[in-house]
Amino acid sequence: MTEQTRASRTDRSPWNWLLIVPIVVPLLTPLFNHDKPRLFGFPAFYWVQFAFIILGVATTSVVYVMTRRPSAREARDE
Repeated sequence: MTEQTRASRTDRSPWNWLLIVPIVVPLLTPLFNHDKPRLFGFPAFYWVQFAFIILGVATTSVVYVMTRRPSAREARDE
């Protein structure tokens, strides 16, 4: 790999570490291993699973926005 290729890579952003959150949080079973509180009649186990999906989508979106390369149009406007 040449120096130019190594310098153009952007996958080493510290923002990528944030992607660990939606992987680790669902593994913490004491967070959702109970029946109460209920939300719209659903036990905590079920609605917390949906909250994990929202957490994953939000985290992935933040990392994407913070690490994306500027498009040719954005670079031209600057």
